[in-house]
Amino acid sequence: MPSGTTDHLSAAVRVGAGLLAEATSADHLPLRRVLQTAQNLLYLDLTDSDSPASAATQKARATRRNQLDVAYGDGEGEKLDIYFPDEDSKAFPLFLFLHGGYWQSGSKDDSAFMVNPLTAQGIVVVIVAYDIAPKGTLDQMVDQVTRSVVFLQRRYPSNEGIYLCGHSAGAHLAAMVLLARWTKHGVTPNLQGFLLVSGIYDLEPLIATSQNDPLHMTLEDAQRNSPQRRLDVVPAQPVAPACPVLVLVGQHDSPEFHRQSKEFYETLLRVGWKASFQQLRGVDHFDIIENLTREDDLLIQIILKTVFQKL
Repeated sequence: MPSGTTDHLSAAVRVGAGLLAEATSADHLPLRRVLQTAQNLLYLDLTDSDSPASAATQKARATRRNQLDVAYGDGEGEKLDIYFPDEDSKAFPLFLFLHGGYWQSGSKDDSAFMVNPLTAQGIVVVIVAYDIAPKGTLDQMVDQVTRSVVFLQRRYPSNEGIYLCGHSAGAHLAAMVLLARWTKHGVTPNLQGFLLVSGIYDLEPLIATSQNDPLHMTLEDAQRNSPQRRLDVVPAQPVAPACPVLVLVGQHDSPEFHRQSKEFYETLLRVGWKASFQQLRGVDHFDIIENLTREDDLLIQIILKTVFQKL
């Protein structure tokens, strides 16, 4: 994004509702939503009942076999939705999706974008909920997501691979699963792939921004929950030697998303993960995930290639 555009967007935000007190916030906010903060419309279209994302979720619930609000823990927010292919099977790949929303918005109830294209190919899709801020802390969210993976491995021990995908804040949470110590859970999940879409992997730059207001994140919190910094200090051993980690970013994502995605990819390679990096042309921070409603979407094709090359 040209620097003049960044300056214009930053100014628009400051003049608007005052949601961004710091110039650095503009780099972290997804590009096409920055202008909307003056009307408090950030992320609104993802939960709008008329949006393609919400429509796709409602269609999935109406047309696909499913189990909704399955508890993976004792907490009120520890629920997940499971969508099944038409053909019944005891062995199938599991695709887990973690929604974005800066850890403070978003819901599994509006995040089943990809259900129809993936279940049509024989993949079970699981949309995971976690307690967003201010109710949930980052530590709690990471723990919840990790336990959801453990729950699904135990529920479906004959699965043909668990593929964990997250968008934005969800990509951060998925990346934190790379650091999980499975021995404490008594099970090693059959993780076969990670797809990290437009994520944030170093949280320290967010401490002084308005995005941290509901999170109340300290420097120690940020360091403990930054996969970029954690891998730099104590590299995690890959879950499996051939388990791929795909780091993806939209062409029109803001510069900070590009920087963090590229740096995290390079760190993954350095510490021994089978990582790849790809910029998806023609999409921004939201198109990249909203387009998963389409069978011909590039990211859908990347997901299918990742899953079925492993089977």
